[in-house]
Amino acid sequence: MIVATFILVLIGCIVLGIPVAWSLIAAAIALMLKIDFFNAQIVAQNMIHGTDNFILLAIPFFILAGELMNRGGLSRHIIEVAMALFGHVRGGLGYVGIVAALIMASLSGSAIADSAALAAILVPMMRMAGYPEGKSGGLLAAGGVIAPILPPSIALVVFGAIANISITGLFMASIVPGLLMAAALAAVWGFHARNKQYETFDKPDRRTLWRIIGKGLPALVLPFIIIGGMRLGIFTPTEASVIAVAYATIVGALVYRELDIKGFYGALVESGKTAAVVMFLVGASMISAWLVSIANLPAEIVEALAPLMDSPRLLLAAILILTLLLGMVLDFTPLMLILMPIMIPLCQAAHIDLTYFGVVFIMAGALGMLTPPVGNVLNVVAGVARIRIDRIITGVMPFLVAEIIILALLVLFPALVMVPFSWLH
Repeated sequence: MIVATFILVLIGCIVLGIPVAWSLIAAAIALMLKIDFFNAQIVAQNMIHGTDNFILLAIPFFILAGELMNRGGLSRHIIEVAMALFGHVRGGLGYVGIVAALIMASLSGSAIADSAALAAILVPMMRMAGYPEGKSGGLLAAGGVIAPILPPSIALVVFGAIANISITGLFMASIVPGLLMAAALAAVWGFHARNKQYETFDKPDRRTLWRIIGKGLPALVLPFIIIGGMRLGIFTPTEASVIAVAYATIVGALVYRELDIKGFYGALVESGKTAAVVMFLVGASMISAWLVSIANLPAEIVEALAPLMDSPRLLLAAILILTLLLGMVLDFTPLMLILMPIMIPLCQAAHIDLTYFGVVFIMAGALGMLTPPVGNVLNVVAGVARIRIDRIITGVMPFLVAEIIILALLVLFPALVMVPFSWLH
């Protein structure tokens, strides 16, 4: 009955249109009243304490780094390098989008920011080359959701903070799954483009190619600085986020000279707004996480799911299917913050490795950004590229299916995550 109270109040508030953060607080208060433990100070203290975490400083800094990269020209130069390498092959602009999405994912960790940048630059070029706009927008949207998987993923930072596990470990474990997602997109796109007569671009001569790569090199080395520095223990994920901001600012302002004071101020404002929303959600989720523990909800859920507890793989599959379904009606961040406090203790009881679970769980949640009716990444691409949403929904489906297949393979073969993790960690 305690579980039902928490879930019904939460869902009821969301259905009524109450913002998710306030819905989480309302559900927590309802739970406190149910167990006769209400105290307004406890609500405030847990919310403040939940966000008073050094690790969580990485969130606003990585968000700011993503904004600075877009405004400072780093994103555009990455796309130009990909164009020089793949623009001349059949269906080359599709491969350009995949490679650019992969590189940008390792810079910002934000699916929305990456998808917007890709759509703004590539969709007009793909239209001129005769590419179907629905398929083009769908490919770029599917590439954009790689960002929450690869380091420096903001979602993995939040998961690590809530689960109290190594964020660097999560980052290392997520590299191969992110690369597999990109490979799946390339395979589907190659099948689609094999008989199409899309316009191609001239292959640059060697001198031009090296000039473009040289110009893009300052942007391309940032992922190696971030990932390499964390892997070698030179700095923590939080310190890496600050380094990313400093590096993006210096390169955008002094190397590419596209970031001015006005652009820097705009990046601060936009990233501040986004970070405020995310941190408020994190604080609200911490109240729920604390009460979930106090009310012993994990024990009740374990009892309800007892038939699945003896089969961790089956339990994990059920959790991920639930996450995919809820992702159709909930935005990515609220979905993660609602489910994490409940699912993490459940996985601990079933002896599922939390690093492995974090990677596949975040992947399932990220794919929800490609599913209607919410599908935030779809809406962003549709708005930026001026494509009808129904065309993007149709176009994204083959790529979404390919990414779901990768998720299923990670469930069936955990070694795809854990073996590379053991090498890299």
